[in-house]
Amino acid sequence: MMKLCIFAGMTLGGIAGSALGGVFGWGMFDIGSFLLSGLGSFIGVFVGWKIARRLGD
Repeated sequence: MMKLCIFAGMTLGGIAGSALGGVFGWGMFDIGSFLLSGLGSFIGVFVGWKIARRLGD
């Protein structure tokens, strides 16, 4: 369950970060959008890990 939550969080966080780059007018392959996607993935891993710990308790 832990791996699934982390994977889902990473995927959704990366997509959200990339979409946020689009709000700023950056294209899909701009460095800003790429960095926001990485940041979103990092946050998604953390959130997925926290959710998995809650479900495990």
